[in-house]
Amino acid sequence: MARVKTVHRCTECGASHPKWAGRCDGCGEWNTLVEELDVPVAASPVAGPSVPAAPITQIDISEWSAEPTGLPELDRVLDGGLVAGSVTLVGGEPGVGKSTLLLQLAAARARVGSRVLYVSAEESLQQVRLRAERLDALVETLWLASETDLPALVTQFDEVKPDLVVVDSIQTVFDPELGSAPGSVVQVRECTHRLVREAKVRALPMLLVGHVTKEGGLAGPRVLEHLVDTVLAFEGERHHALRLLRAVKHRFGSTQELGLFEMTEAGMEGVPDPSRLFLHDRRDQVPGSVVVPTMEGHRPLLVELQTLTVGSKLPSPRRSAQGLDQGRLSLLLAVLQSRTGLDASELDVYALAVGGVKITEPGADLALALALVSSTSGVAVPSDVVACGEVGLGGEIRQVGLMPRRLAEAARLGFKRAVVPEKAPDPPPGITLIRACDIADAVRQLGLASGAEEPF
Repeated sequence: MARVKTVHRCTECGASHPKWAGRCDGCGEWNTLVEELDVPVAASPVAGPSVPAAPITQIDISEWSAEPTGLPELDRVLDGGLVAGSVTLVGGEPGVGKSTLLLQLAAARARVGSRVLYVSAEESLQQVRLRAERLDALVETLWLASETDLPALVTQFDEVKPDLVVVDSIQTVFDPELGSAPGSVVQVRECTHRLVREAKVRALPMLLVGHVTKEGGLAGPRVLEHLVDTVLAFEGERHHALRLLRAVKHRFGSTQELGLFEMTEAGMEGVPDPSRLFLHDRRDQVPGSVVVPTMEGHRPLLVELQTLTVGSKLPSPRRSAQGLDQGRLSLLLAVLQSRTGLDASELDVYALAVGGVKITEPGADLALALALVSSTSGVAVPSDVVACGEVGLGGEIRQVGLMPRRLAEAARLGFKRAVVPEKAPDPPPGITLIRACDIADAVRQLGLASGAEEPF
């Protein structure tokens, strides 16, 4: 009996190795090699071009216009909707609501007359039917199939002739000819490649659900993200109802938009006014609380930042940041100590972006720094004030992009004043600027140091 040959393949770049090693020679990543069967891929016969070359001015793009999905927040992220022949990969942690969102999308498209094929490769048809009843997604033109075999799945395309296909999930689909186990690097790569080819040939929009690793990245080979047209990241804390949808890659539009959903008993509901949702339960006159107008792509969001500083008996006091960059928190504490005299070396510091949202842009520096000073001094920042600006190592406050849109959103929600860089543009009607050249100037104008036990 012939011995089955195995190979160790990198899950990041797909490079093969004859034996296991801690580091991949192809991409340099550690602990990414997995063992699988070495199945040779048959060479394709040489043939002429399937589509002749043509001048770029004569390419017809009318068939590639986006069609709305029926979910406005999803259409916002996809820059209008789904394009014929496009393949979209949706990734997210287990339980975040990927299957719920895509089943609602399938039902919305079916209600407008499209034939939708929902392939459940993980759940039984009865389980999907029960979820559809809860989501009010029972539509006659929504077809269900429980299939993991790739050739049988492609046969379903011929029988149903769908206008849209959802595959949940790509990691459980396998091709028997490859010989590897479902979810292996070869299976995921080759099955995705086959489905992408079918989508292009049939001009069929297709959505694939992808698993994620414990680090939050998409499971499987890195080439998986290069094969598809769009990669969507569905994020959210398990204990929060808010869900955020971002486009990591999108060949048909911008990747700067953000979609917000709220998990309810009836499924995912779009959040048309997220700023008001984030500030709904905010308390006034609480030390350590400052509101920052952030930008998620072209969408302004008002988010409350909270900090808490307490005495510590530990040799190395705690530094905890949720929804914020841990390194940025440490940097701002160092700047405050050097430029304002605030000493947090014997304090535990906790920082939080309320609502489960994650803020990565530097425009939140000023608000976070003022919240730290406010928490330490015990003096609350006035409730009608927002703060926005980047803080440099010299303590200077620098401008950030789209300041008028940020301030207009703050004025819409009733804020009257804004702490901004000294040379910020003029504000929109309804809000007054407090211009500060550096962080010490901002602290002085707000009077935050007056209640401290020791002057900064």
